[in-house]
Amino acid sequence: MNLRKIILLTTVVVIGLSLTGCKKKEQQAPSSPAEPKPAAAAVTEGEQTTCPIMDGNKIDKNVFVEYKGKKVYFCCPVCKGKFEAEPEKYISKLPQFAK
Repeated sequence: MNLRKIILLTTVVVIGLSLTGCKKKEQQAPSSPAEPKPAAAAVTEGEQTTCPIMDGNKIDKNVFVEYKGKKVYFCCPVCKGKFEAEPEKYISKLPQFAK
């Protein structure tokens, strides 16, 4: 493959990934009452476990910003950018900022 084709292909892939961003998790059907629910992992009060942008997506502890002295985690870099653009819009969803 020549260099122009490689550059074009790389550009198309990067643009495609940036346009798709994160996707919300598909909702799972509720379990029947007879099924035992899995034990939830112990979560410290005030500990963030889900992305404030994509409600329900698990966080990636490698993707975060520090806001007002506290770390805010996200599921992907796209969500991080959305938070940085309008942080106050998402603060109410964050347990570390609960009053």
